[in-house]
Amino acid sequence: MNENIIRHYDKLIDENNDPVRDPEPLKAYMDKWDGNEFLSKLKLNKQMSVLEIGIGTGRLAIRTAPLCGRFCGIDISPKTINRAAENLKEYDNVSLITGDFLSYSFTCSFDVIYSSLTFMHIKDKQAAIHKAAALLSDGGRFVLSIDKNQDKHIDTGISKIEIFPDNPKDISAFIENAGMITDSFTETESAYIFCAEKTSPI
Repeated sequence: MNENIIRHYDKLIDENNDPVRDPEPLKAYMDKWDGNEFLSKLKLNKQMSVLEIGIGTGRLAIRTAPLCGRFCGIDISPKTINRAAENLKEYDNVSLITGDFLSYSFTCSFDVIYSSLTFMHIKDKQAAIHKAAALLSDGGRFVLSIDKNQDKHIDTGISKIEIFPDNPKDISAFIENAGMITDSFTETESAYIFCAEKTSPI
């Protein structure tokens, strides 16, 4: 993943940009991508192990970690992970990883893997979805929210950072190629939400 992306998110932390601490109107705005519609698809319980790809400062994790038995979050930005650790310190079931999801070697499987507004930073989306499928337990769930925005750059005001817009048709094909079945597809004002299941081998 591009070093510019790491610098971008590290800089946001330096500027104290932390969505966990946003006022309610901003939190409600972010719900357009991953609010209750998204969270309900996770179907979490206290026996489940969960992985969030692109945890950020813990904006979603602060809502999901209390609902599962074991929670793991990975993010490429060291400063972002440090802030997530602060925000989630009250939960003893949380482990956090600084690293690139595609290259990190996980040592366990998960019942649920989810991600929101992160796949735009991943060029090889098929590889990422294949890896998610490989990390899921049989019958596990993969829930993904992708932005409808098709811009190819994040404009920081100082520089432009290349991103890779997500296409719902392609994502649907990638999920199928990875041996998962999409059991729901939802369109919100700002996002497309996929919910897929890893089927047990015959």
